[in-house]
Amino acid sequence: MLNSEQLEDLTERFKTVQTGGGGHLEKHDVQEALKVLGIDLPGYEMRDLLTRFGNASEVSIADFTTLFNELEQRKSAEVKRWKQRIGSVQGTYQIPSEKQENTVHTIRVEEEVAFSNWINSNLGSDLDLRRLLPVNPSGGELYTKVGDGLILCKLINLSTPDTIDERAINKKNLNTYTKLENLTLALMSAQAIGVNIVNIGATDLSVGTPHLVLGLLWQIIRIGLFNQIDLHHVPGLFRLMQEGETLDDLRKLSPEEILMRWVNYHLDKVCVQRRLTNFTGDIMDSEIYTHLLHQIAPKGSGVSLHPLSVQGNVNRAGSMLNEADKLECREFVTPNDVAGGNYKLNLAFVANLFNKHPALPDPGADELPAEDIIEETREEKTYRNWMNSMGVNPYVNWLYSDLNNGVIIFQLYDIIKPGIVSWKRVVQKFHKLRGMMDQIQNCNYAVELGKQLRFSLVGIQGKDIYDGNPTLTLALIWQLMRAYTLTVLAACTQSGDSLPADKDIVAWVNNKLASKGKTSSIRSFQDSSISDARVVLDLVDAIKPNVIDHSLVKSGSSQNDKMENAKYAITCGRKIGAKIYALPEDIVEVKPKMVLTVFACLMARDYMPDMQEAAPESTPVVYDSASNGHYDAYGNDETHDPASFDLHNLVLLHNLSSVHKESPFMGWHQPSLTLNKFKRKRSDRGQLFNKRKWVRREFESVLYLCDEQKSGLNQTQTEIPSKIVSDIREAKPAEAVKKRGERSNTNSKNKRPQKVEDSRYIAQ
Repeated sequence: MLNSEQLEDLTERFKTVQTGGGGHLEKHDVQEALKVLGIDLPGYEMRDLLTRFGNASEVSIADFTTLFNELEQRKSAEVKRWKQRIGSVQGTYQIPSEKQENTVHTIRVEEEVAFSNWINSNLGSDLDLRRLLPVNPSGGELYTKVGDGLILCKLINLSTPDTIDERAINKKNLNTYTKLENLTLALMSAQAIGVNIVNIGATDLSVGTPHLVLGLLWQIIRIGLFNQIDLHHVPGLFRLMQEGETLDDLRKLSPEEILMRWVNYHLDKVCVQRRLTNFTGDIMDSEIYTHLLHQIAPKGSGVSLHPLSVQGNVNRAGSMLNEADKLECREFVTPNDVAGGNYKLNLAFVANLFNKHPALPDPGADELPAEDIIEETREEKTYRNWMNSMGVNPYVNWLYSDLNNGVIIFQLYDIIKPGIVSWKRVVQKFHKLRGMMDQIQNCNYAVELGKQLRFSLVGIQGKDIYDGNPTLTLALIWQLMRAYTLTVLAACTQSGDSLPADKDIVAWVNNKLASKGKTSSIRSFQDSSISDARVVLDLVDAIKPNVIDHSLVKSGSSQNDKMENAKYAITCGRKIGAKIYALPEDIVEVKPKMVLTVFACLMARDYMPDMQEAAPESTPVVYDSASNGHYDAYGNDETHDPASFDLHNLVLLHNLSSVHKESPFMGWHQPSLTLNKFKRKRSDRGQLFNKRKWVRREFESVLYLCDEQKSGLNQTQTEIPSKIVSDIREAKPAEAVKKRGERSNTNSKNKRPQKVEDSRYIAQ
């Protein structure tokens, strides 16, 4: 039987289907109805299936349900056979870099298999993904199926629950723009949980750039696997302390080090002399894994030591994984991955084992007082995620131990103000005899640099950072994050070295809201009216209309309403490209520091270029200035403001040509280049970005699409109406480019471009 949600989807799409499951489907609609329910069949197969209904023009819902159930069972059987085949998959292949000449990227097939399998096993029951799952790693399917952002958003919420408010995800009737919105949301949300997304853009994901997709997936999965390897989630970790150690010593360990201790703890329990020191060579014979599985397995699970009697590393690994399957922990590795010592996948395998079967009894009150188990605060987690998203090395796991040598802090200074750090003064390799002195010296220099940036560091010395003093360490980190946020904002607003003051951001917020007819406003970042998040929602709507679904906004009269609004506001802010690290609780509780970052990030986003800014809710648009008509993607004539012709036209042209892989101009396009620069009336108007060449190539690219209509439409799924094609062909871009060039050369001294008389070609 079809469930209620599936019936609802069908009734929304097909008028002949009744809410209670009655009615019928037109025969020619059956294939589309199956697609709605997640089953996409090729035309030749569909024609064979439809012969069972004879010459009837209608198919009853009961008959359709029978067909759907048969196809679902066949799909499940295929998934099972596919899982049995993946055990022997291995190898690598190389792809050339699209951004750097003479550079190739190596893609590991086993990673494609492992990540696809993880997605299938953890997200397979999600109804929103039924048309996308299961992912078959062969044939590049993984890269095409992440292209609409849905899988990535769901995977982020799996790794760090409630990061994304699913109400803001575009789920149905997706087009180029709504897919890019989902991908932007996924990237900004991934960054907020500590993923380094440098050099990864939404367009890279939409075209399925393999090494970038795999890199992003691994970071998201890794965070999810390591999130709960701490004392708060597993108090029994205290049993891994060695003689003379304290809980602080345990907190200083990385997740990898904790996992190795955990394995060795269980090996010691069964008197096995071998010890795990790495996730490569030590596990290749599967002996450590076999003993570990036998030790942590619950009674009655049937896990045995049989693999120890199997000859050959690959065969023994296969037998060991059969034992792991009894614990539902076979994910990530194949026998070849184990026998080959694949570090990344074996690390993930062990982390998954730990999360499901730690086998570490909780401490008694006499062993470990509850107050000694300190949970990472929201503030600490936000700062840590921000640092890791910046790509610092090594990875920050615990603020008060990982910053005590100053190296991470120097990397952050160099990001905030490149060149400020004199790396000759920084000690990066520490020796036992003078290691403490070198680390304190580094921290003293870090405080010195903070004073150069006018940080308020009264009473803070390098020794405080080295000792991990929570209050003073957080004071420095907050000022680093604030400086970074304001530096990004200053770069977007072209304000030079002067950083915006708090009052400037408040003034911008109120002016932006007023300019869009909003009645909300704020007096400061401590304004109690912020707590219901409605002002943040209004601001997002002012920056980019049609993103907020106002029917989802609560009144804010209760704490629950406020939290729901805050979750939705932060998610929508990220959806439009704002780099928001704050949490919903920060808005509800009106934490001034984090509230400042929210508004500053939204302000920066408003100044940033945006390829999708001109896109309406559903379909791309092209405006014809001659007829004053506004056309949607299907050629429907609507009323529209003539002044926005060029913005709409060129945005569409760029997006169409950028996603078309066969376009000879594909390699030239830069996603960060946008038409917002064209219409902005600020001091940066003189920066032309070589507009002449860009406009010419945009027109040439879309004409290429028009000439190659069939392949172009298959790639973009966007119709180009004949009227619009005609308008584009009549535009004569070369003449427009010539006019633009003459004006640019005439005004080269003051670098302020003048208006172009013919607005058919260049946006003002």
